[in-house]
Amino acid sequence: MDITTKGKKIYLSSPHMSDEGFEKEYIEEAFATNWLSSIGANVTGFEKELASMVGSKDAAALSSGTAAIHLALKAVGVEEGDIVFCQSLTFSATANPIIYQKAKPVFIDSNQETWNMCPIALEEAFVKYPQVKAVVVVHLYGMSADLDAILDLCKQYNVALIEDAAESLGAYYKGQHTGTFGEYGVFSFNGNKIITTTGGGMLVSDDVEKIAKAKFWATQSRDQARHYQHSELGYNYRMSNVIAGIGRGQLKVLEQRVAKKKYIFDTYKRELGRLEGVEFMPINDWNEPNYWLSSLTVTGKIKPLDIILALEEENIESRPVWKPMHLQPFFEQYDYVGTNVSENLFENGLCLPSDTNMTNDDLIRIINIIKGLWN
Repeated sequence: MDITTKGKKIYLSSPHMSDEGFEKEYIEEAFATNWLSSIGANVTGFEKELASMVGSKDAAALSSGTAAIHLALKAVGVEEGDIVFCQSLTFSATANPIIYQKAKPVFIDSNQETWNMCPIALEEAFVKYPQVKAVVVVHLYGMSADLDAILDLCKQYNVALIEDAAESLGAYYKGQHTGTFGEYGVFSFNGNKIITTTGGGMLVSDDVEKIAKAKFWATQSRDQARHYQHSELGYNYRMSNVIAGIGRGQLKVLEQRVAKKKYIFDTYKRELGRLEGVEFMPINDWNEPNYWLSSLTVTGKIKPLDIILALEEENIESRPVWKPMHLQPFFEQYDYVGTNVSENLFENGLCLPSDTNMTNDDLIRIINIIKGLWN
């Protein structure tokens, strides 16, 4: 059967503009005032509004979350040859900036309780590499890592913590926004994130001077001079005033998006959670996720690939859990500390369609297809 004759296409997580048209108002203002580049009211407004929302003192609107991680590493002094501990179970954008700085990643395993950086493995890494310069932790799929234990270790060894909160805007750890515990936090507004600017990221910190420095680096490190003068290496990393306007509008509906994501997760867990071999991502007492992607593991007769293929046959997107960085061909030369929890999560893990554009009928359709594999 041709794909065009099958059911309605259901995406994993597609862009979702506000019904109220908040984004359009800000974009039209940018066009009306002719502020279309990397400066303007939307850029400064988006920075202030997001920083205020999460509880950080300042923020820099950038071209991507990857750029934000890069500048965070630069801000904490990571240089050529330095060691950086990085969560292995993540997207490559977490690890790539370490290489941009010509530093050496050491990949840290996850634990089953959080799917994120394992404090036990992290402590082993500190013992093995006490000269480490920074730690990059990830809040995978909108679930927070065990931050108290990780922060204690970073303080013990006097090492900077950078939070890759690209997937966790709107999530909390013990009542505080993820991305606001370490020296720097990073958010992403890629098209599939819980809110989007179509592309872009944000670097947040309580160090106002360092955020100002990050903005300087992000605008080609242009010195204060009448002519074009550059005393440091710079980058073209600033967000445009147009897409920042989309972000300002999207911030207004973040709570709605989190509520819908939670509804999707709760529905899946209620309907599929009793199937043999199915276990959903852990929701701890201290963790209030944003449920960006509803994720689970499947062990036994039915495999994750069986579900992916069954959904794909019906024009529905799903995705394996991230392949750990230490298993990636590019990164396999670097050290890894752990007991292969992340590898097991990859082998058995699956992300279900979590699109806030989905209807209840869409959800029922997905659930029935999956249940059918157990019949």
